[in-house]
Amino acid sequence: MVTRKSRREIEQMRRAGRIVAEVLALVEGELKPGVTTGYLDRLAEQHIREAGAIPSFKGYLGGGRYGKGPAAYPGSLCVSIDDEVVHGIPAERPVREGQIVGIDAGAAVGGWHGDAARTFVVGTVAPAVEDLVAATRLALMAGIAAAVPGNHIGDIGAAIEDIAVAHGYGIVRPFTGHGIGTQMHEAPNVPNYRTGSRGLRLEPGICLAIEPMFTLGGHEVQVMPDHWTVVTVDGSLAAHFEHTIAVTENGPEILTTV
Repeated sequence: MVTRKSRREIEQMRRAGRIVAEVLALVEGELKPGVTTGYLDRLAEQHIREAGAIPSFKGYLGGGRYGKGPAAYPGSLCVSIDDEVVHGIPAERPVREGQIVGIDAGAAVGGWHGDAARTFVVGTVAPAVEDLVAATRLALMAGIAAAVPGNHIGDIGAAIEDIAVAHGYGIVRPFTGHGIGTQMHEAPNVPNYRTGSRGLRLEPGICLAIEPMFTLGGHEVQVMPDHWTVVTVDGSLAAHFEHTIAVTENGPEILTTV
């Protein structure tokens, strides 16, 4: 069921979102060749807890959609490198020059969640890779701009798809944006493409995590044996950006910002 949040509830989500934004900024400052993804995860968890929040991802049970197995997610971040689209598990593996690294962070304050992601470039990459990252971020902002009262969920997906098609990128389909509130993943799903249905009509108080995922190749993905990490089937690089937003009378408000 889709729930509309009150202004007070949205303010709680904004508090969580601010912490998430701080985590992403903190990670960006530490992300360099040789740094391990496990170190970044520990840094993020420390900041989240010191800020009075709880890591949303740690201990998350994904069921069949976000992971194939029953194991709880072990990290406070998802760290996805190169052909890893989402849900990469932090470990003692170092980041290398020329990689792209997707960082997804979530935090809860008073039971209300914030969720955001960015893809970072480590050092120098090919222009085509720079373009992929830039276009995925552009698609996020286009999707957010479509989240106004009177529009529908389908308008968000259409705006995102148009960016992908214009650049010739693959759109990851099994994983989508989602509603968010007292649960990390709530109704409705927010596809990053046209589905043939307009979907839910947007009203003030609806809160969404919008998160385009583009690839340099095809759209097909698979879950690795760790039951969490999602990779492109063709090995192509992938980028992922996400914000938590609230639909308001005056348009979309980004909650995951400092």
